[in-house]
Amino acid sequence: MKQEEHPETGRQWSVEDARELYGIDRWGLRYFAVNPEGDVTVAPLKEKGASIRILDVVDEARQQGLHFPMLIRFQDLLRDRVSRINGAFNDAIAEFNYRSIYRGVYPIKVNQLREVVEEIIDAGTPFHYGLEVGSKPELFAALAFHQDPESLIICNGYKDHRFIKTALIGRKLGKKVILVVEKLEEIKNIITYAVKYKVEPLLGIRIRLASRGQGKWDRSTGDEAKFGLSAPEIVAASKLLKEAGMAECLKLVHFHIGSQVPDILTVKKAAREAAMYYAKLKKIGHDLEYLDVGGGLGVDYDGSRSTFHSSANYSLNEYARDIVYNIMDICDLEKVDHPVIINESGRAVVSHHSVLVVEAFGHIKKVEDRKNVVRPKKKHRLLEEMWFSYSNINPANPLEAYHDALHLREETQAHFGLGLIGLEVKAEVEKLYWLICDEVFKFYRGAEYIPEEIMEMEYTLSGQYLCNFSVFQSLLDHWGFGQLFPIMPLHRLGEEPTEKGTLVDITCDSDGRVGKFISHYEEGVDTLDLHPLNDAPYYLGIFLTAAYQDIMGDLHNLFGRVNEAHVFLDEDEESGYYIEETIEGTTMEKVLGLVQYSGGELARLMKRQFDRAIKEDRLRPNEGMRLLHEYEKGLKEYTYLDLRP
Repeated sequence: MKQEEHPETGRQWSVEDARELYGIDRWGLRYFAVNPEGDVTVAPLKEKGASIRILDVVDEARQQGLHFPMLIRFQDLLRDRVSRINGAFNDAIAEFNYRSIYRGVYPIKVNQLREVVEEIIDAGTPFHYGLEVGSKPELFAALAFHQDPESLIICNGYKDHRFIKTALIGRKLGKKVILVVEKLEEIKNIITYAVKYKVEPLLGIRIRLASRGQGKWDRSTGDEAKFGLSAPEIVAASKLLKEAGMAECLKLVHFHIGSQVPDILTVKKAAREAAMYYAKLKKIGHDLEYLDVGGGLGVDYDGSRSTFHSSANYSLNEYARDIVYNIMDICDLEKVDHPVIINESGRAVVSHHSVLVVEAFGHIKKVEDRKNVVRPKKKHRLLEEMWFSYSNINPANPLEAYHDALHLREETQAHFGLGLIGLEVKAEVEKLYWLICDEVFKFYRGAEYIPEEIMEMEYTLSGQYLCNFSVFQSLLDHWGFGQLFPIMPLHRLGEEPTEKGTLVDITCDSDGRVGKFISHYEEGVDTLDLHPLNDAPYYLGIFLTAAYQDIMGDLHNLFGRVNEAHVFLDEDEESGYYIEETIEGTTMEKVLGLVQYSGGELARLMKRQFDRAIKEDRLRPNEGMRLLHEYEKGLKEYTYLDLRP
């Protein structure tokens, strides 16, 4: 592999430089790495299993007919995450001699796809790992797939009559379905239907903690929380249950401090406050068994291990130890039995198991290739002065050259606006302006002091890489919340990336772009280091996208779901893995049907127009029918760009 000399250090670029630049060792949790050939690999079971070159999976999926963008799910990695979160809590329980057990649940809302839920249920069977639902459709799915009588189904969210009835049907089947009360009125309805169905309900109460969350979702906690009962409401709920003779049905205390909590101190405070509620409710006559600490377990997307919203300053093991210890400490102080600990970690379970692969198919540059730069043939004062500035940049005058170029560019624009110069002169001035900026910026690279206007130049000089995907479908949290996701080339990492750019998608919306990337710094950076495009395909991987992005993507421009390949490790296979299933993304006909356009009706309407054109001799019959066939054929195809038909 060709090694290039690093412009700042004078040494050759290496794969180690790529690992450091993209931070893969920081956010990859040893699942993702770069091999000596400069390709990104995945080890779904870390050191316990094989390592796979991601582009090998891409090539095989393409042979099976999938096009880009393509989502690859590594199902063994998903199973490994389920095992590790259960292992972390069980280890903490053993370490502190905690006198109860852990029973985790997966919150379906994080990724409701059947393939994901089925895999989690199966992987969680040895741990009696359950499910959490927040809506009627989720409950209907959970009841059907739930088989383990020892695992839990936690029902959160507001509940109507059908929700309550369906949960009680689960109780009649012997399932541990716990209805978490979000408002007082729900208790009355639950009591009514429990009596009607002759079943003892299992109830929980979501408490509205004084402790606030932190990060992007902190407003969903504290006094502004959408869900949960205040202290007076909890007392009222207790009274209602006692009056109905159902005091012993209250089994669980629940709280939630928001999604992606970056600071472990927030978790500790909330656990202690909730444990105190548990202890006090137990002392006033309720046979409580469970304490549900909700979600919030953070994922370190940027690898900074900080309190930045796209990070977390703690590990999974630290989180589990702090939950167990603080609940135990409060319960021991209050002299009550230790509860069964439940948590609802979805993001930490699913995030790592899928990679979105996109192809960059174009590069919009501001700076021309220097090999093609020649003195302008057209004569004009503005051009002459701009050429002089470009030709005479030297170590003594870079900032002066930039100021001169800035002034000349503004003067050119003024002349053009008044019609005093033609488009050719303006175009040549623009080319030279960007060449001067590029040259000036090089003089300051690595300098101790860089003027602010030069620091801003890196972003303005960067290009845009056109990528075949939709931000609104596949990275909705980046657009909506500024969530950072690890993004890097999947290959060519033994070659220095000499370009800086942002990623733009194929939607017709200016917000369809990725303009913030992970870095050593909490705030992220405005550009991504990339390689120049050549005649070969250039593939980028967008990592840690399996939480919420798969399910929350919208239909902006009607692009729809992307193609998927599901991968399992298999030591009997020569490659060490096999593609168990491929799922084709949304077709034009299917996505149009979601907005009430029938494919058959569209084809009939087009046929009328072709028939009219043939009658009017604007088309020959054979040509008209061939074009109609192309239209009908297109309705069956993938919505994204097919760059290699």
